[in-house]
Amino acid sequence: MKRDFISIADWSTDELLQILDLSKRIKEYPANYRDVLRGRSIALIFEKQSLRTHVTFDVGIHQLGGHSIYLSQQGINLGKRESVYDVAKNLERWVDGVVIRTFAHQNCVDLGKYLKCPVVNALDELEHPCQAVGDFLTIREHLDKFSGRKLVFVGDGNNVCHSLMLLASKMGMHFVAGTPRGYEPKKHVVKLAVSVAKKTGGKIEIVHDPKDAVRKADVVYTDVWASMGQESEKEKRMQTFKNYQVNGKLMAFAKPSAIFMHCLPAHRGEEVTDEVMDFPRSVIFDEAENRLHTQKAILCTLMRGA
Repeated sequence: MKRDFISIADWSTDELLQILDLSKRIKEYPANYRDVLRGRSIALIFEKQSLRTHVTFDVGIHQLGGHSIYLSQQGINLGKRESVYDVAKNLERWVDGVVIRTFAHQNCVDLGKYLKCPVVNALDELEHPCQAVGDFLTIREHLDKFSGRKLVFVGDGNNVCHSLMLLASKMGMHFVAGTPRGYEPKKHVVKLAVSVAKKTGGKIEIVHDPKDAVRKADVVYTDVWASMGQESEKEKRMQTFKNYQVNGKLMAFAKPSAIFMHCLPAHRGEEVTDEVMDFPRSVIFDEAENRLHTQKAILCTLMRGA
């Protein structure tokens, strides 16, 4: 049966753990998986700029023996030059899977509905599930386990925050979003995460004092204050978020063993200081590398069943 990777919510705890286990095996023994996508073609639809997502999917597909086709927004103008339905019905005649990085979450949902081949959400306005899976492989490498660990996201309650929160709830973690008032994660995502956490022994909190959020954290995570598409809000956000910068003073409230994470790109000197980005417990480049391994695992999982 065809599966898509559009939301963390669509996958069970056991399934997500299987993807993480497969990611570890792929990272250790990449040659064992070089023929998984042999003869397969994957379309990469990118409406947004990208370094890590583009390179890791492109390289990953080739390392699995497949062929990638990059489609920019200028090239297809999704939903404007042609409807999402028409694009989907064309693509499914040519390719074996679609990876999409888009502004509107509905584009991911619609492609999943219309396409007969698997769809991977490589970022939209609501979620960034591939980032979260790569992050959780990194957390497991550095902290060994998820249960009982405290993961704190400081800043805007955005798409990365949503996916991390949902995955933390699946893994029985204590997740805290430390955000300014009015910038909390979306209520329906929080509600879903809380309901899952009740079953797994996890805990979800939304707080507004960054110090209270970070206190005794095992993981401190942040992201840019103004994401792509929010450039007009940058000056306002710079003022609103100025007390949410992750710096040495804020990290001092976390456990001494705490790791620092950032999905990148980072605006050094804004949401995070060089002192934190470059300190020994920063794992930002491990995260970037692990995007390659976990996305390969996601593709293997989807394509083997396609």
